Amino acid sequence: MPEPYDVITMGRIGVDLYPLQTGLPLARVDAFGKFLGGSPTNVAVAAARLGRRSAVVTRTGQDAFGEYLHQQLREFGVDDRWVTAVGEYPTPVTFCEIFPPDDFPLYFYRMPKAPDLEIHPSELDLEAVASARVFWMTGTGLCAEPSCSATLAALRARNRSGITVFDLDWRPMFWDTPQAPAAGTPPDTAGSAPPSGSPHPAASARYREALAHATVAVGNLDECEIATGEREPYAAARALLAAGVELAVVKQGPGGVLAVHRDGTVADVPPLPVEVVNGLGAGDAFGGALCHGLLAGWDTARVVRYANAAGAIVASRLACSSAMPFPHEVEAALAAGCVTTEATATEATATNPPAAPTTATAPTTATAPTTAPTESGAAS
Repeated sequence: MPEPYDVITMGRIGVDLYPLQTGLPLARVDAFGKFLGGSPTNVAVAAARLGRRSAVVTRTGQDAFGEYLHQQLREFGVDDRWVTAVGEYPTPVTFCEIFPPDDFPLYFYRMPKAPDLEIHPSELDLEAVASARVFWMTGTGLCAEPSCSATLAALRARNRSGITVFDLDWRPMFWDTPQAPAAGTPPDTAGSAPPSGSPHPAASARYREALAHATVAVGNLDECEIATGEREPYAAARALLAAGVELAVVKQGPGGVLAVHRDGTVADVPPLPVEVVNGLGAGDAFGGALCHGLLAGWDTARVVRYANAAGAIVASRLACSSAMPFPHEVEAALAAGCVTTEATATEATATNPPAAPTTATAPTTATAPTTAPTESGAAS
């Protein structure tokens, strides 16, 4: 049997088209950079940047953008063997607006359906998924079929072995209008009643089913509310543990990150100060670094501090995938106690740097601490 992967992620992929001018609405932007996008895909890139053998399970359109994404994955050192094409649907694109320090509207073009929601259970390499040291899946993968069934099949194949991470990743625009779960709910969901007063009972029921197979849950306060009905960080962490995970990681934006382990360990880690350029992607850098730290066997507080630093570095840069930090950059930020201008400038030498034109508006940001913004994860 081949050597197991350190990290396999599953879910969204697409092309991010980011304005190279900040502080402008899209109607006034005339220069864009093209980047690999999709939260779980970026997590795989982030883990690869930190030296982990990574792969992603997803699907693209059978088009030029799909070819571009394969090229990018290979350049970033992420195995693309389980990235397949769907003839019926185009590769998704996502635009954003950049209004630092905390306003980054996203515009998703995933119609009529995104290819990454066409992952079928029969296509999965369940042996590879089961043997991976970390398997990372997201809430978006549960929003439609056949992706939902495939995601749950992958979770069952894991049988709670290794590190199985559920990125709660709540994107309401990807879900049907809220309604109660349909009659004849599958047996696996029957014992996973959604939290009382859930804003989306059907999504909450699917989240509860996935949580029963995960060992780690990661989410911001909005996402925790969908999964557990709780918004207060400690209450949300306790509810995630009660749902079955071993480690609950609650991201609070400027409030830092709370991590609670079933063994009683608690780490409430403040954010790392950073001048925010683009907060999108910080959550993905956090995720890749979280995987790296968990694989290294670090204690919970050290893992979260390291992941905070990785997220802050990406928040100080324009792009997502190409902005993912290398180990020496994370260590430098931790040593400095903040993200320095030198760390920000490193983006210019990273793979596929954005070529910011001289006419681009300089970021007019106040120094704002961040770990991962409320929009947990990158565009797409």
